[in-house]
Amino acid sequence: MDTPLFKLYLIRHGNTAWSETRRHTGLTDLPLNEHGEHDARLLGDHLKGMNIAHTYMSPLLRARQTCELAGFADKAEISNELIEWNYGDYEGQTTSDICRQRPDWNIFFDGAPAGESPQDVAARADRFIERARRVQGDVAAFSSAHIIRVIAARWLGLAPDAGRYFLSSTASVGILGYEHNSKEPALHLWNKV
Repeated sequence: MDTPLFKLYLIRHGNTAWSETRRHTGLTDLPLNEHGEHDARLLGDHLKGMNIAHTYMSPLLRARQTCELAGFADKAEISNELIEWNYGDYEGQTTSDICRQRPDWNIFFDGAPAGESPQDVAARADRFIERARRVQGDVAAFSSAHIIRVIAARWLGLAPDAGRYFLSSTASVGILGYEHNSKEPALHLWNKV
């Protein structure tokens, strides 16, 4: 018997001071800024009426605040698999800063020194996907850009470096699901703001 089909809603946190300046924000626990709080409330309006069976959120403040302001915190469970990529030595730097030192650097291929490799992040993404698939019904996950992008790639059966194709704006929603059955994973919606 085939597993019941469900949808996985991937919701990126609202804006922070570092996301506005495109600084890599992995484990630095920043709050939402005013713009981010506003957008998180709008997310709640967009998600209203969705039949979400279970909600997960990253333990990082920006994801928890987004989840709360969107109206899902009362039924949300913290999942460490949803923590953003550990950028190690590149925490707080922009891609431009990093590329001045390493011109061909790409997080999805190279990872981060003293941080996580693409394979490390893919392993976490795979564990989260398996956890979400055990839920009876649709799942919402509040997290950060790079882990969301790797989850999308892994859901579709792609290598973690394929995450580079899935841009994820702040306060955006992506929906993963299936076409006909659980052997046909599909992208239903991406980067909806």
